[in-house]
Amino acid sequence: MNLSIDVQMKDEKHYITLAGEIDAYTAPELKNRFMELAHLSEPYIVVDLTNVSYMDSTGLGVFIALLKAIKSSEGKLKFVGVSERIKRLFDITGLTEILNVNSHVEGGVK
Repeated sequence: MNLSIDVQMKDEKHYITLAGEIDAYTAPELKNRFMELAHLSEPYIVVDLTNVSYMDSTGLGVFIALLKAIKSSEGKLKFVGVSERIKRLFDITGLTEILNVNSHVEGGVK
């Protein structure tokens, strides 16, 4: 399966809606799209994972790289629509301690 990446700007925030699988095959394209935004001045990026059906450690690596790039640009990063399955990945790796991970979608509750 492929990964769909939809980027929209609203209220000075970049909303990235992902759908599909984040793995070794799709991660490079995702990382490239993220890095374009991460290097803006003080970016605010909201990543919606509601429709992500699978993610492996490669995806986690992309999110860590994104966090580092955003911190260097003095921006903010937030994850919404995180399923229990994917949240467990964040929990097991300790990433919930450094990432803003939320099961709620902005503008409503999942």
